[in-house]
Amino acid sequence: MDEQNHLARGLAFVKTGDPRLSLEHPPLVNSLSALPLLTLPEIQLPFDQPSWTDQEPAGLYWYFFADALLWEVNQDVTRMIFLARLPMVLLLLALGLVGFHFAREMWGKKTGLLAFFLLLLEPNLLAHGRLTTTDMGGTFFVFLAAYLLWRLWQLDGWSWPQWLWLTLALGCAFGSKLSTLAFLPIFTAVAFLPFGHGRYWRNTFKRLLQLASAGLSTLIIIWLIFGLQWGTFNFQSNALAFLNQTTGPMPTFWAGIEQILLLSGGGRSAFLLGQYSDSGFLTYFPVAFLVKTPLAILIALPIAIFWLMITKATRLNAMFLLIPALLYFLLSMQSGLNIGYRHLLPMLPFLLVLISGLAKGKWQARHWFITAVALTLLVETLTIHPHYLSFFNVAAGGPDNGRNILIDSNIDWGQDLRRLEQWLAENEINSVKLGWFGTARPDYYGIQYDPLPGLGGVGQPAFFDAWWQPPFNPAAPEPGIYAISVTSLWEFPLDEKVIYQYFRDREPDAQIGHSILIYEVAP
Repeated sequence: MDEQNHLARGLAFVKTGDPRLSLEHPPLVNSLSALPLLTLPEIQLPFDQPSWTDQEPAGLYWYFFADALLWEVNQDVTRMIFLARLPMVLLLLALGLVGFHFAREMWGKKTGLLAFFLLLLEPNLLAHGRLTTTDMGGTFFVFLAAYLLWRLWQLDGWSWPQWLWLTLALGCAFGSKLSTLAFLPIFTAVAFLPFGHGRYWRNTFKRLLQLASAGLSTLIIIWLIFGLQWGTFNFQSNALAFLNQTTGPMPTFWAGIEQILLLSGGGRSAFLLGQYSDSGFLTYFPVAFLVKTPLAILIALPIAIFWLMITKATRLNAMFLLIPALLYFLLSMQSGLNIGYRHLLPMLPFLLVLISGLAKGKWQARHWFITAVALTLLVETLTIHPHYLSFFNVAAGGPDNGRNILIDSNIDWGQDLRRLEQWLAENEINSVKLGWFGTARPDYYGIQYDPLPGLGGVGQPAFFDAWWQPPFNPAAPEPGIYAISVTSLWEFPLDEKVIYQYFRDREPDAQIGHSILIYEVAP
């Protein structure tokens, strides 16, 4: 659903150095995704369209630019998306390596391989480690910053090389995803842990000074990431509108922060357990964590917390990992932007390295438990392969019941359209009634379809317009093959859920992946 927007932002910035499309997301990770596409010199960008020249329609211009880039100006979508995903795979591998070294240095040599195994087999990380979005980039860089911060705080003195590496990692995190800015106050809270020797308050002040100076210095790195942009500020809120008469560094970055704060306050539909809310649910992320986190992790986590916290030798390190994860989780609960478990990804590496601490020591029974955890995670991941995005644990009923708990990027992000193409060909079906949720264009893949209510890209409004004039009788649908995306099935933009009630009340005849349901309505 979102990949084309991220790719368009990155490619436009790499080609021009202009970050005008990078309002909601800083350009670092998007640019990394775009770099492999430089091997395709024939790619053209729609710089002559109003979405670039005039940034119209207001607030949606990057959607129109991205849609034109992939589906109109160029005709090699598969290769473009494949190349753009490769850097994300490398970032996932890098995350595993950071976790490996973090665990080895924190807990001991035996723990590194367990951390590496957990990080590279956790299905939610696998899902987003293969998509050209900013979720994996933000997760990697903020965890790298945490690792470097922990190493710095193991020293009694002030190491300028260590401080510089920390500053660079923090700058890359903030230049990857704006939500990572939440870790600056989170790390500030962690600074009050009793690291080092000697007087507590003196050491605490040193840690706070190190973090504050690194945080301020990241502004230089972020400005570099934004291509040293200098321009007129463009704030939307009345409280900051007076600044729009002045110019300054990276106005897109500051406007993006304002945008995220406004979105976090609500105003975007959230779905949970069959209910909708425009202000979000306080229980959204607790439920998401419980149903989409593998059971192996849910079982091992409280045991690891208990075991490592009751032992004095491991308590401080356990708190260093647990406090950021817990505070980030609590902050996420306050947000009205309830659109996916992916917003919890930054806390997962902290928890997985924490669990790896169970491998520390020689107690044989504990090693059997760790082996059982690793094998259970392996089985859970292999069971969902290759549909990692749709993972729900067995206790939640798996992905077949997950669609009744959470939708959108939790299970259905438009990822199964090509599988639908293959299913239609295998079953010799020439045309389908399609209630699509995604930005890809079905006709690009040769799918013959009649649009039903859904949410297609801006270049295919027929899906969205059909909500108000359904091309079928909702009470008694006409005969035919209906392919309805899970998110569309819950009638995402409407207050009254009556259009797809007939289909919600019956079991699908088949399903494509776990995101498109097939219903055969007989004459």
